[in-house]
Amino acid sequence: MQQGIRIMKITSAVYVKGITGSDPILHDGKFHVVFMGRSNVGKSTLINSLTRMPSLSRTSSTPGKTMHMDFFFINKQFYFLDFPGYGYARRTPMEREKLAKMILWYLRYSEVKKRVVILIIDTKVGVTAFDVDILRTLREEKIEHIIVANKIDNVPQNMKEKQLAMIRAAYGDSPVLTYSSKTHIGRKELLEKISAYTNSVLPS
Repeated sequence: MQQGIRIMKITSAVYVKGITGSDPILHDGKFHVVFMGRSNVGKSTLINSLTRMPSLSRTSSTPGKTMHMDFFFINKQFYFLDFPGYGYARRTPMEREKLAKMILWYLRYSEVKKRVVILIIDTKVGVTAFDVDILRTLREEKIEHIIVANKIDNVPQNMKEKQLAMIRAAYGDSPVLTYSSKTHIGRKELLEKISAYTNSVLPS
């Protein structure tokens, strides 16, 4: 943690729009905090937990419902991006291909420079092949990222360390934080990490 980093306090969060490809909002100069992960891993709920706005990012009991990048304007300064969940088996092959292309396009070809990706993992499920693919792309493109082991409250106490050790082993030197949207375990730590990036591009 850098000295002098201001810990972010989220005072406003507003839904702006959802996009599926190239759009002027991508290049308006504002920083992107990008939330990615497989379907039903809890991305939208985590965003709601961070902002303390339970209905900000739409959640669904049906995995795989979201099919676009949702932009939320935070503190009138930068964006949270809620990406569609990948790896949902009930999507059609065409839908899965479209989603994979959208994620790959954003990471490799959108030319967005000021961003950090929050890659969310279900602690109980562990690392999937889809997660490994995303991490490989992040490293190849040299994109800053943080791994969040989510739903830590769903893991029995005697299994937590084993699951976390497996996740950390899979991600090597990438930072791994634990999180619970129910109890807000890890909220302060994740906001500190995000602040370290956003403070570097926000005015003093």
